[in-house]
Amino acid sequence: MAQHIEIGVTGDLSPILPQKDDGFAAALRMFQLPSSVPFGAPVVQEWVQQRRENIRPWMTFFNSANFRKPPSLARLTKRVLANVEYFKSNYLFVYIGLVLYCLITSPLLLIAVCASAGVGYLLYLRSKEGLKVNVLGRELPLGQQYALVAICSLPIFYLAGAGAALFWVFGASFFLIGLHAAFYNIDALLASQEDRFDLEEV
Repeated sequence: MAQHIEIGVTGDLSPILPQKDDGFAAALRMFQLPSSVPFGAPVVQEWVQQRRENIRPWMTFFNSANFRKPPSLARLTKRVLANVEYFKSNYLFVYIGLVLYCLITSPLLLIAVCASAGVGYLLYLRSKEGLKVNVLGRELPLGQQYALVAICSLPIFYLAGAGAALFWVFGASFFLIGLHAAFYNIDALLASQEDRFDLEEV
């Protein structure tokens, strides 16, 4: 014979009504960064430290004795891929060097970047002190504040010639890195390292 068990459920149930969203809130939500993404100085320092640990010796990178013409097109593709994998941190610093050169030789762009970075740093300091930033009566998280600064900086960057500088940096980086990766004979370098390793084992 089945027993009937009664469970008492009490409380007020109210339907969840959809909140009205205006266009500004919807636009800001597009730039909202997930809370799990760690944006902070320690993360950046750790990333830079990893890149510095993986950097190859610059004397090896610029060793003119290792530059050879690729014997075939198939070998060229393999050589470029191997060089990019082996020297990826060096290539990153070459790119950063070209960015810094471009900023130094373009004073107006340097001022615009410093101003934008300065505003971002002030917002970071305010968030550490617990101060809130409200725009049109809405509190903005730090990620949205950075996005708003970036959007407001776009016209200034355009007037300062950031578009031309960006294309120049990409073009120069692609040319120099591609030239190095195509003509640097990585096989000779790896073979010499393997021979040295074999001698050390004996």
